[in-house]
Amino acid sequence: MGAVRDFAAQLLSGAVRPEEQNPFTTFLGLEEYAPGIAFVSGFANAVAIDTGEGLIVVDTGSQLTGAMIHGAIRGWTRAPADTIVYTHGHADHVMGAFLWDDDSAGAGGARPTVIAHELVPKRFERYVKTAGYNAAINARQFRVPGLQWPTQYRQPDVLVSKAHTISKGGVTIELRHDRGETDDHLWAYVEPSRAICTGDLVIWASPNCGNPQKVQRYPLEWANALDAMRAKNARILFPGHGPAIEGEDVVREVLETSAALLRSLHDQCVALMNEGLALADVIARVRVDESLLAKPWLRPVYDEPEFILRNLWRLYGGWYDGNPAHLKPSHPDALANEVASLAGGATALIDRAEKLCAAGELRLACELAEWAGRASPEDAGIRARRAAIYRARAERETSLMARGVYEDAANK
Repeated sequence: MGAVRDFAAQLLSGAVRPEEQNPFTTFLGLEEYAPGIAFVSGFANAVAIDTGEGLIVVDTGSQLTGAMIHGAIRGWTRAPADTIVYTHGHADHVMGAFLWDDDSAGAGGARPTVIAHELVPKRFERYVKTAGYNAAINARQFRVPGLQWPTQYRQPDVLVSKAHTISKGGVTIELRHDRGETDDHLWAYVEPSRAICTGDLVIWASPNCGNPQKVQRYPLEWANALDAMRAKNARILFPGHGPAIEGEDVVREVLETSAALLRSLHDQCVALMNEGLALADVIARVRVDESLLAKPWLRPVYDEPEFILRNLWRLYGGWYDGNPAHLKPSHPDALANEVASLAGGATALIDRAEKLCAAGELRLACELAEWAGRASPEDAGIRARRAAIYRARAERETSLMARGVYEDAANK
């Protein structure tokens, strides 16, 4: 077996835990999984299909990884690139497309036809409009200081509404649109290899369906998409991140359990909202099936269930969380100064925050530490103690998203 298969086997057997080596961020290179089909593990993955009548590439990588993915595929085949499929418009999946245009131009051929969902161009427009914001939140999320957000994108040539079929050289690729992590998502079923390219609907982590710094996600439709994939009885699953998965039984289990987690969170959240509960009470009362989170492909190493619940609340209930004090709140600095005054000063707040932190009450500790820091922003000692509490919080978090936010807070 090669490095990709070895890593998948280690994760599935428990020899490697996702918390120790995050499959979401692991680079392992290219391996062939069926005649004419290669998978490139490169943070955001790619799949190359050599049909004998042209090369089809599903996803192309980011500004940082696109060249590696292109080079790996070109080391496997020199077939002219005929078609590129974007599973969705996230920058880590689409930015390598320019390299394939250059590749075709250098060989004297026509540039590849790029196929994407019809909402991808609108995503690109939004990315250009909010480039500064996206640079800031992704630098915080992935802890990459100075990250530059792209403002030029290879636009698609063919736009898909609900479904599209590519037939070439005896290979048939069925593309289907389902909302999930994004509103512009396509997934692909490839015959005769019986392979599914899921895009980010499977990522070797608890579904990225609640990201606190990104736009709306769609948990129930995501679960339905996973059910539709399961009905294909595929033998190979090519995820958007992490190693490929082989075998009908394990592919079925991955899809089934991922859908079950999303559907359970969705149904519990909606039921409690229908009882009139506020967001904080919904989060407190929902019970997550820990047996699902124990699956190596569902560990909360990137997103996590609490964030999914918050996203569901936003989807169905808007931004008001049911606490009337939060409808039109005072500025956080004003609240911090008032609480500090009641407590006897910012030092009293940070003293109590440290005691709570030592006792493992990290949610309360961070609230009080934040108030202390805001009430006395020029006090270097309080700032350092606040930072230590946020670092302690980051160390105990499982998800990359939470750690990124808390470590960013500690550095300010």
